[in-house]
Amino acid sequence: MRLAINIDHIATLRNARGGREPEPVGAARMCEEAGAHGIVCHLREDRRHIRDEDVRALRRSVTTRLDLEMAAVDEIIRVALDVVPDLVTLVPERRRELTTEDGLDVKANKRTLQDAIKAFHEKKIAVSLFINPVREQIEAAREIGTDVIEIHTGEYADAADLQLQTGLLAEIRTAAALAKSLGLGVNAGHGLNYTNVLPVAAIADIDEVSIGYAVIVRAISVGLDRAVKEMLSLVQQT
Repeated sequence: MRLAINIDHIATLRNARGGREPEPVGAARMCEEAGAHGIVCHLREDRRHIRDEDVRALRRSVTTRLDLEMAAVDEIIRVALDVVPDLVTLVPERRRELTTEDGLDVKANKRTLQDAIKAFHEKKIAVSLFINPVREQIEAAREIGTDVIEIHTGEYADAADLQLQTGLLAEIRTAAALAKSLGLGVNAGHGLNYTNVLPVAAIADIDEVSIGYAVIVRAISVGLDRAVKEMLSLVQQT
């Protein structure tokens, strides 16, 4: 299984003081050197952490795979088409949310998403849709031509008890198997950490997990290199 590291919160820390450090490109380079298979960043409409110049610098620097998370809005689509990341992951976005709170409603937004996918494919950019582990949404994602789905693991990660978590894990497993049967690539992410990632990493139909916040928090104690290596060892031990 591959591990992609989201570096948004390196930029969050930088922006807190309005300076230049810590620098997202340097952090991305360290993550790659520690064994990460890809770098993820989210260019939000309000630019609360990653900025346009960060995305361009990352495109020049990243040697593994650059995944640009974004809403399917014209302004950000134009940036993505200019930068040409290896993958774009389309996510829902609300201005007041602290982090992405839910999966895309693909069924309700087929035309908008399909138009975005077509534009990206014309530039040879692969597309992933961030969705909940729901059959109807996965089938709709396949219908509009996405390459990959990223299963939203937030509800699983936030589960209040083991019984609920076990049930939600089963939903993720079923969703991953369905997506694979439809010929889609399968990623997973949101809320995963050094404890709850193991059962998700054991799902054979998931190709990649995307993890950011937990790794950056761990890096405060042990350094970014070790934090990435520790997560990588968990993801690949099953």
